[in-house]
Amino acid sequence: MTNLLPDGKATEKPLIILVSSGYHLYREYLLDLVSGAAEVWLFLSQEPTWEKRYIVGHTVVDTLDVPAMVDAARELAARHRISGVLCWDEVRMVQTAEVQQALGLPGTAPEDVARCRDKHQTRVALEAAGVPQAASVLVSSLEEARAAAERIGYPVILKPRALGASFGVNGVDDADGLEAGYAEARGAEEDGVPYYDAGVLVEEYLTGEEISVDAALVDGELKPLFVARKISGFPPYFEETGHTVDAADPLLTDPRLLDVLARAHRAVGYHTGITHAELRLTDDGPKVIEINARLGGDLIPYVGSVASGIDPGRVAVEVACGVRPDTAGTREQVAAVYFLYPERDCTVAEVTVDETALAAAVNAFGVLGGPGQELLLPPAGHVTSRYGYLVVEGATLAACEQAAETARRAITLRTR
Repeated sequence: MTNLLPDGKATEKPLIILVSSGYHLYREYLLDLVSGAAEVWLFLSQEPTWEKRYIVGHTVVDTLDVPAMVDAARELAARHRISGVLCWDEVRMVQTAEVQQALGLPGTAPEDVARCRDKHQTRVALEAAGVPQAASVLVSSLEEARAAAERIGYPVILKPRALGASFGVNGVDDADGLEAGYAEARGAEEDGVPYYDAGVLVEEYLTGEEISVDAALVDGELKPLFVARKISGFPPYFEETGHTVDAADPLLTDPRLLDVLARAHRAVGYHTGITHAELRLTDDGPKVIEINARLGGDLIPYVGSVASGIDPGRVAVEVACGVRPDTAGTREQVAAVYFLYPERDCTVAEVTVDETALAAAVNAFGVLGGPGQELLLPPAGHVTSRYGYLVVEGATLAACEQAAETARRAITLRTR
């Protein structure tokens, strides 16, 4: 069906609202892909800059203010046919669901999206439904944390109730480390995230490989897109230093994993949208760590598209419009992203790339550190500790690792 753009031109693409664009070094590729599948009207809190080439219009609005966004969306819908509302910003997922609901567009109810945002609510819902997960206790003080850790048994994981990207998450081996671990989790905060008096979860330490699954859902039908196997570093913190994706990963069709994923989504009430679920593959089977109501970060959807040929932007648009997406891949490769960290805390003088020395298997690379930028390793820093990344592809994981090892030498960090 033909739609009219703000300039009066006709288009066959759906017109969608995108709430916030995110950090361009991690999300520009996604806006590029989305703009290939839809005409994008951007809601953001300041005038767009790098986004302009991908959008047909924008509204400057406080994207944490639901009434203001709903008013702006209704005003836009009075002039143009809006087919869907999309967001990949963790902090703004509930607000986006409110806009979807106000316009009568496809999506999951705000209270169910909030159940994913709040890790305690997630735990309660999964427990009620009997979904395999880590034992978890919500606490509001160090004394309560001590009692919970003794009850669960060391080692334990301490995590903030509503933050993302593993921020503030740390492992504690014994009672001697609990005070510092609790302070780390309790002190973590982010703009736009509610403060809870009971704001820390003490959880069972699950052993086994950690994975994430990006999946598309329309009316409760779940289709996995990519399984990413995590590379972690900087213990006792769970810094994600890389991810690998195999388009032929047997987990994509593993009945036990798919059953756990489907039951978990039903338990939290999430039925339409894109999710990024994190799980541990324990000796007792897959267990849920969390469910995020958005596409994965850390370039995981890009790596997945390199490996499989699935276009995450197109899939996200189709789901936002209530269309069951085509999730068939067009290639069977292995791809990986590796993030580059300094050996110690430092200040960047410059990051240089010798492109002639990059391995042939390098699909993409990026510089994340600029002159004068402080790179502080965990726990003082987080993903902001990275000064670059490499995306590599190959027939096997070993080929990717070899290519990345060669390519790392082509990216040089000079410090002050």
